[in-house]
Amino acid sequence: MIKNYFKIALRNFWRHKFFTFINVIGLSIGISSALVIYLIVHFDFTFDKSVQDSDRIYRVVSNYTYAGQPAYNRGVCGPLPEAVRTQVSGIELTAPFFALYQPNVFIPGKSGVSVKFKLQDNVVLADERYFELFSYNWLAGKAKTAFNGPNQVVLTTEQAEKYFPKLSYNQMMGKVITYDTLNTVVTGIVEPLKGNSDFKSQTFISYSSAVNNKALQNELRPEHWGGTTPASQLFIKLSPKTSVAQITKQLNEILKKHNPPTASNKGNTRSFALQPFSDVHFNELYGTFYGGRTANKTTLYGLLIIALFLLLLGCINFVNLTTAQAAQRAKEIGIRKTMGSSRVQLIFQFLSETFFITFIAVVISVVIAPVILNLFKDFIPEGIRLDLFNQPDIIAFLLVLTLVVSLLSGFYPAALLSGYKPVLVLKNQASSNSSKTRNAWLRKSLTVTQFVIAQFFIMATVLVSKQIYYVLHKDLGLKKDAILIINSPWKNRTESLNQVFLNKLNALPQVQLVSLGKDAPSSDNGNSTEATYRDGKKEIKMELNEKYGDQNYIKVYGIKLLTGRDLQPEDVGRAFLINETYAHAIGFKKPNDAVGKYVDNFNGDTKMQIIGVVHDFHAESLHAPFKPIAILTEVNQYNNGTFHIALKPQTVGGDDWKKAISAMETSWKEIYPEDDFEYHFFDENIAKFYDAEQHTSTLLSWATGLSIFISCLGLLGLAIYNTNQRTKEIGVRKVLGASVAQIVQLLSTELVLLIALAFILVTPLAWYAMNKWMQSFADRTTISWWIFILSGGGMLLTALITSSFQTVRAAMANPTKSLRSE
Repeated sequence: MIKNYFKIALRNFWRHKFFTFINVIGLSIGISSALVIYLIVHFDFTFDKSVQDSDRIYRVVSNYTYAGQPAYNRGVCGPLPEAVRTQVSGIELTAPFFALYQPNVFIPGKSGVSVKFKLQDNVVLADERYFELFSYNWLAGKAKTAFNGPNQVVLTTEQAEKYFPKLSYNQMMGKVITYDTLNTVVTGIVEPLKGNSDFKSQTFISYSSAVNNKALQNELRPEHWGGTTPASQLFIKLSPKTSVAQITKQLNEILKKHNPPTASNKGNTRSFALQPFSDVHFNELYGTFYGGRTANKTTLYGLLIIALFLLLLGCINFVNLTTAQAAQRAKEIGIRKTMGSSRVQLIFQFLSETFFITFIAVVISVVIAPVILNLFKDFIPEGIRLDLFNQPDIIAFLLVLTLVVSLLSGFYPAALLSGYKPVLVLKNQASSNSSKTRNAWLRKSLTVTQFVIAQFFIMATVLVSKQIYYVLHKDLGLKKDAILIINSPWKNRTESLNQVFLNKLNALPQVQLVSLGKDAPSSDNGNSTEATYRDGKKEIKMELNEKYGDQNYIKVYGIKLLTGRDLQPEDVGRAFLINETYAHAIGFKKPNDAVGKYVDNFNGDTKMQIIGVVHDFHAESLHAPFKPIAILTEVNQYNNGTFHIALKPQTVGGDDWKKAISAMETSWKEIYPEDDFEYHFFDENIAKFYDAEQHTSTLLSWATGLSIFISCLGLLGLAIYNTNQRTKEIGVRKVLGASVAQIVQLLSTELVLLIALAFILVTPLAWYAMNKWMQSFADRTTISWWIFILSGGGMLLTALITSSFQTVRAAMANPTKSLRSE
């Protein structure tokens, strides 16, 4: 029987090749989109799922408020790990670790010459408790003995093979590795954690190595309760019956005991909190480790909705075209019922046909999914791939998807077709008055749903593109173009070498101006401190963002000085510039009135004079409003290691900048021979602020294009069906004098009404969704009326062009052929 079902299905597919093609293509697009999105979503939602008892594991994080503004830090102060281990009850295990900043690694080589590996990432201080919390597979050494003393190191297999490529794991044991100036001995080799993981550490140095090492002591600061660094992280595992509230209370009691609030910190708060282990990969407020990637759950759920919509469009096409062709299979159904077929058998027959088409679409989807992944490789997480042989969950997903799509697409048409009565069917009365039946209304409703989805995507795409254009072209209050940024090497940074390189830059003919400071005015990085202004009547304390630069800093970036004077070298530690926002915040309506006033408690207890006020500029993306900013000169070498270089305009067709960069690299190699030369343009910083929005725009553009394509395919199929059904009517109208334009208008009227209805339904929904998305921007474009008109008009025009291929052809056909007696 099943064999017979497939024979009938293949004959029917061959008889209606075009409609079968539309169904397969529509479902293939929907299923391939769902498959790719599944790979992305599944990738992020399976991070660190192999960790045992993860529901009892938490990261201790630090929360602050400065003048009412919240701040978040994933790290803790140096003394806390030991205090938690000895003073907090209800904790089964504490596991601290400290991330070292890119040490240079030296491996003893032949003839006493060490092999150098520069600036190694993912190096941490840890101990055996870390390996109790996270289960690694040990290939050499043991967790219990690998950290029983200082200056011991455990490597992952990847790092071990990098440092000792010709040795076995057992032969690596006891080898000496130097991290900057710290000599260590290899005591273990482990495999990296299996599966997707944020724990990318490849080198583990024993925590006790810091006891007698002054440099490490300065980083860890084990006695200092006042500071917090994201490099120092603490994970804890709660006892089975311990609550989060109990531990949080004990942590903050310890903090209050060792670092009680002071009068100078009035209005500011600091506290510890517990972040669930499952939240680490998704919480952007705290981040993961070493600047790793966090996933946005809202984005992931949005991707799932897009996949659902595209699948729904493919299923709607199938339902529409199958029910539209119902009359053509009516006699087949009538004869089969007369011969004894039950309704269940017919439903199974039609569902099997749907399953067969869905299966073909799934096969096509598996083939094209890697192509889609390659198209989006620039902004999907690294590591996502399609490998059916090593990813059994994908096979399970495809099986479930095949069944669900088959039922969604095939159940209603199967129920409809199998419900025909043999007597009416064989008298050609099965589809009488079909335009007024509920089947026709269902097709219209589904078609409206398609247009609602397609128009929503169009509107969203246009608005996101409009906002991206706005943020990239808005006047930020500073110059963006032709500014080069070079960071001097962190480990080899000295004032004398900086000055030598600065002189070399100033000597280049292509360079207009150079400033030496820290971060650019608009940057993801930044410093802030508290400052207090007293006018004799009131005290205004607030957070003040810091920008470090010399006397050329605001000139390089074209920041307008409204009043006062610019910075000078003698202003170090005594005077600074402020922006308009801060001037207004401390009570001055006119910027000129702020000049000469003093701000107390800056960076602790420093008193600073305001020597000038600059025009407000955006120090962050347009998601954030203007904030109080101070621009100051600093002697600290770590705040004076970035060169901001304003280049002269290039000659037309010239390569002036290329020559300048080449000359800079030559000078760099003379001054910093051990360090790589790296640079970037300032406008690239600005563009990176909106990477997420750019990616959203790209995804929406693809979703829009696919939704329009699927909808138009279905529309073309329905147009072909409708014109075939009305062939004789068209012939009669032409004989009676109707023009081609009148017939095309007649055939297109219903389509226009359906699109207009979809436009009315989708407009308020789209406006609401757009308005919610725009709330994340402090400075944003308007939701213009033309976005909706353009989207609706574009959809109508596209639909009319698509259907016109068939309607015009039908209107121009020779009426004698359509009226010929069959």
